[in-house]
Amino acid sequence: MGKKKIDIDLYSYGEYTEWDRNSRKLPRIVNISHTVQAEIGTEFGYILKIKRGKGKKLEFKIIHPPFKDESGAVMDDFTGEYYINSNDYEFFLGDCIWEPLDDKLGPWRLITYLDGQVIADKTLQLVRKEN
Repeated sequence: MGKKKIDIDLYSYGEYTEWDRNSRKLPRIVNISHTVQAEIGTEFGYILKIKRGKGKKLEFKIIHPPFKDESGAVMDDFTGEYYINSNDYEFFLGDCIWEPLDDKLGPWRLITYLDGQVIADKTLQLVRKEN
């Protein structure tokens, strides 16, 4: 019997509720959109639903606007990896806006790889929230 194909669905993207990174629960979608009305604390990104991928390694990269760290150096893109721990898995990739707001505005490109292949690539445009 052949290997079962991994099923990947880009379930949602845009603005989300606040995410508790220590919880197993993922944030809930607030607004599906390529443009996110950002203010301090805005959570944004995407959720992937992955079936039959248990034990596989996800790698991710977030390419963000050029902002500086505490020492004044431009921060590198965010990268990381995560192992899928169940056959019916949900993965959130995103970030939350922190002070100062202005240097976080602009395009944020979120990319997820599985076995070296791109499985999701979404650019979200962060703009200042209108009052």
